[in-house]
Amino acid sequence: MSVTLHDVARAAGVSIKTVSNVINDYPHIRPDTRARVMEAIAELGYQPNLSARSLRSGRTGAIALALPELSLSYFAELADSVIEAAERVGQVVIIEQTGGDRDRELQLLTSPRRKMTDGLIFSPLGMGMDDAPHLDVPYPLVLLGERIFDGPTDHVTMRNVDAARAATEYLIERGRRRIAVIGAHEGEVVGSAGLRLRGHLEALEAAGIPYDERIVAFTTLWHRANGATAMRDLLARDVEFDAVFGLNDTLALGAMRVLQEAGYRIPHDVQVIGWDDLDEAMYSLPSLTTVNPGRSEIATVAVRSLMERIAANGDEPQPPRLHLAQFRIVERESTSLS
Repeated sequence: MSVTLHDVARAAGVSIKTVSNVINDYPHIRPDTRARVMEAIAELGYQPNLSARSLRSGRTGAIALALPELSLSYFAELADSVIEAAERVGQVVIIEQTGGDRDRELQLLTSPRRKMTDGLIFSPLGMGMDDAPHLDVPYPLVLLGERIFDGPTDHVTMRNVDAARAATEYLIERGRRRIAVIGAHEGEVVGSAGLRLRGHLEALEAAGIPYDERIVAFTTLWHRANGATAMRDLLARDVEFDAVFGLNDTLALGAMRVLQEAGYRIPHDVQVIGWDDLDEAMYSLPSLTTVNPGRSEIATVAVRSLMERIAANGDEPQPPRLHLAQFRIVERESTSLS
């Protein structure tokens, strides 16, 4: 016999309506009540009947998540966080990969496959500010990332400038003055690389440290190999630096490998900080200090925002909302001299 809402309600000591509200992530539920219902769901192994729900509501019970590249650890871990957040509200996630190609991203927005889902969480990489009108679509959509701002949809993203400034200030507070940057993009203003470089420059200016473009290494992709190549190029310039800010963890890990091969001691000779707080950053040698940009919060808020738009179901349109996730510096061995 399959577990029913009645079974969950009985086990949790609440009404069926309360169980339904918890499953659908209704916001005005006491935390202890929500916890009791979720515990009962886990213990009983309750699974929502998506087919029945679809027949009753006209919804599929599935949402789509479109990401540039799952081979990048950040997007893989983001997908995992979105799936977890969606499962808490009884949703299935269908993942699509765009390769960061603008044409594929535009095609995805108008694909007939959108009818298979109730809404889309979308992280573009090829599209830019001029493409914002393409986001005005006839279905619920939540935007992630830094390629488009002030668009017609809800947008959940990082505090790129503030967090990058904090990362650089963190190194400055530890006596570092020659801070190399790995992963900048030539000429980029809007986008992760451009915004993070801006925060870095703001921190240097506030500390009275002159900017030296010779210790900024530009890349295209943010893979480990690119971090290694950028660090080799930086070392070949024969310029002094005492710290490295990798604009993501993967770049920083590649750069650390090359530094160690070249005989640099981390953190004694060079301190290194990354960005993303990937799982693998905990297990590198030394473990990597990093910026946690709020990935779990981004996933949770994106799913909640999308579900709210789905629930509105054609009601009076509400203005788009911007949510900036909180960040924190996670200190590990790559900057700790103790």
